[in-house]
Amino acid sequence: MQLTTKLFSGFFLGLFFSGAALAVPDINAGKESAGMCFGCHGAEGNSTSSNFPILAGQKPAYLVNQLRAFRDGTRDNAMMKNMTSSLSNDDINNLAAYFSSLKNKSAGGNEELAEQGKSKAPMCFGCHGEGAKGMGVTPRLAGQHPAYLQRQLHAFKEGTRKNGPMRGIAGMLSDEDMNAVTEYMGSLK
Repeated sequence: MQLTTKLFSGFFLGLFFSGAALAVPDINAGKESAGMCFGCHGAEGNSTSSNFPILAGQKPAYLVNQLRAFRDGTRDNAMMKNMTSSLSNDDINNLAAYFSSLKNKSAGGNEELAEQGKSKAPMCFGCHGEGAKGMGVTPRLAGQHPAYLQRQLHAFKEGTRKNGPMRGIAGMLSDEDMNAVTEYMGSLK
């Protein structure tokens, strides 16, 4: 009995003190490798094209999850699969730490449509945080390109982007609602 207890205790102590402990992300290492991202996602993660999301100011957990999903093929995008295929978990954590440390610039939105979307936007805040600034593994929507957000909502609605709750939410929105809500999100800072 005593030998079993010692082995059991030793096993857990070994896990505790082993290399299994999580490394603290290195923002500087993330910055050094982020240059490969700037061509599409803009200098310091502030994309000027609605084809590519703004990464600056995103929540680190969200960025980590998405980069791993691209790398592992659970989120489908050939270009991102190629860009992430050689990244280690430490590389991904460092990139996420770097981009989350940057200040995002609001993409803006059509003022008239944004005003229409303001009353519909609170349904997003439960998961995406107050002011849609992101929360945990849910992305920051505030300041994101409206056209990018519209494409993502359509992908959720059609089931080409997988997420059960988002598929349900997107399924309840008309194209007009999607346009208004995403213009509002883009107008936020």
